[in-house]
Amino acid sequence: MTPVVVRSYRPSDHSAGRRLWAELNRQHNEMYGEHRDDGGAGFEEYLTRLDLSGLWVADHADDGVIGMVGLIMRDRAGEVDPVVVTISHRHKGVGRKLLHHIADEAKRRNMTALTISPESRNVDAIRSLHAAGYDVVSSIELTMDLERHTHARHQEGLQLHELPFRS
Repeated sequence: MTPVVVRSYRPSDHSAGRRLWAELNRQHNEMYGEHRDDGGAGFEEYLTRLDLSGLWVADHADDGVIGMVGLIMRDRAGEVDPVVVTISHRHKGVGRKLLHHIADEAKRRNMTALTISPESRNVDAIRSLHAAGYDVVSSIELTMDLERHTHARHQEGLQLHELPFRS
């Protein structure tokens, strides 16, 4: 396997970051049957966040920037957002390497905890995050469907505290 190095984001990584952001957005849209594609424009807004404490990329020796992870400050804790690996390099340990790097960075900064909010349908991501040590449920975000009908985007099957939920 060609080496992957995690390093700080540089301005020259902008187009790769925007491409990764668009890929993450497309994956979310496919997962939930939505048809909004911002072409990575959300990355521009993300870069202006005042609470953005750091951004790192996974740099592949042959393929360039193939992954990205960001750290948002939340008092003495941090929030991991986003974490994304390009589809052709998933399941090869790149995400694990990014998550390990950001955990080391948070420890170096004396943070008390790291949180991450994966999409409820992204079972692969949830399993990967659990394996990486994210095993404490710290908050739950629930949504009320105001259109009052079942969408194809909401699937049955999630149960929490013996209550049924759609995801």
